[in-house]
Order: sequence, then structure tokens, then C-alpha cells
Amino acid sequence: MGKIIYKTDEEVELMRLSSLLVGKTLAEVAKIIKPGVTSLELDKLAEEYIRDNGAIPGFKGLYDFPNTLCTSTNEAVVHGIPNNKPLVNGDIISVDCGVLMNDFYGDAAYTFQVGEVKPEIKKLLEVTQECLRRGIEQAVHGNRVGDIGYAIQQHAEENGYGVVRELVGHGLGRDLHEEPQVPNYGKRGQGVQLKEGMVIAIEPMINMGKRNVRQHDDGSTIITTDGLPSAHFEHDVAIKKGKAEVLSTHEYVEEVLKNKN
Repeated sequence: MGKIIYKTDEEVELMRLSSLLVGKTLAEVAKIIKPGVTSLELDKLAEEYIRDNGAIPGFKGLYDFPNTLCTSTNEAVVHGIPNNKPLVNGDIISVDCGVLMNDFYGDAAYTFQVGEVKPEIKKLLEVTQECLRRGIEQAVHGNRVGDIGYAIQQHAEENGYGVVRELVGHGLGRDLHEEPQVPNYGKRGQGVQLKEGMVIAIEPMINMGKRNVRQHDDGSTIITTDGLPSAHFEHDVAIKKGKAEVLSTHEYVEEVLKNKN
């Protein structure tokens, strides 16, 4: 395992700025998501917005990824490549966005409903968001990584969903992926101890069906083996004593979505 890089308060504030810009970018995306729009259009909008705000897209060119956003529709879990296929009513699309600003990364994701989705898919999204909240509650000084994973896994499995094992949350900082790894499953009291100064990205990837996933033929997208939908939400969290400090926000997104309805 690599070394954990602790952040000063000043560095955490810089990361907050990066993370907030991700939240605002996702809100720009939220404004135009509807049936008929393509993920490439979302991607173009996001890249322009990030650059207009003096930052650079965090994913573009990293691990040879060609775009600004990872856009993963329906059974695609994560790492979907934006394309020209129009979204259709009833789709869900996970939009994962990273920015690099002031030498620090922000990284957050939100799964959007396209038009009217089925009630059972709505429930999957609600439970996944709740998994994220429960994971964040455990992200405090003195706890362990396993406490986060346990809280997420427990809630997902109670609702009959599968928790993806192959992909995990991660430390965050001057690199997009730092130590420690933050799985969405685990045992309480196990794994790396969380300490003040750590910043981690917590990102439940929850499948409506079984937990099994495979790589799509495009070499990037991860899809569910059973073809059932998967949801993905992500926040950046600074470890503090007593209560986790969430650096990213979905508030801008929720505001846009509320006004659209």
C-alpha cells in the first residue's frame, strides 16, 4: 500500500474550491439533461464550464480517458465514455466529474433520472444516496475504512441490492487517486484508521441486481453482468474529529432539478 498524504487546513480549503466547482458543473449538466440529449453534449458543456472557471477537466487524458465526464447509463456502473446516442425517457445516467484547480482535485458524481423513471429505479437511486450519507457519517477521526464500507453495504443489502466490489472510493489530493482505498463493503473496526487531515472520496456503486460486473468491449465502461441498472453517487470528505466535513455538494444539482419539475 502507498503512503497516505495528509492535508493541511489550507490545502483542505483549496480542495473545497475544486469540489464545489464539480458540484456547480454537475448543476450545469442537470439543466440540460432530458430525453434526446446526448452524453457528448453534456460532456462539451461541462468542459467549457470548467475551463471558463479557471480549472481543467480532471479526467481528460488521465489513464487515456478521452473526455471530461464519465457518463454511465442504466446498466453501466462507471467509466462510461460520452457518445452521440440520445438519452431516452426512463434512462438513468451517472455523471462523474473531476476538476483540477490550484493543484488539487475535486471529484463527485450524481445519478440523474431522464424524464420519468420506473418507481423501482427511483428507489435504487434513493437507497444509493442514503448509502452515501451513511458512509459519510462514519468518516470521522478514529474510525476505520471498514466502518464506512460496512454502513454502505448494510443499507444496500438490506434493500436487496448488490454492492460492487471491484471498484472503490479513494484518497484524493494532488492526485485523483491516492491512498487509502475506500471500499463500499467491509467489516466494522477493520482497515486503515481514519485520521484528521485525510481527504477521501466516498462513492457507493449499487446494483439493482447482483453485485457482479464486467468490462464492456470499449475497454473502459464497467457494466453489470446481469444487465440490471446501477446507481452511483460520490462526495469528497475531509476527515475531522466528531463529524465528517463534506467538501463537495449536490445542493446546486438538487436546486436545478427542483426548479425543473
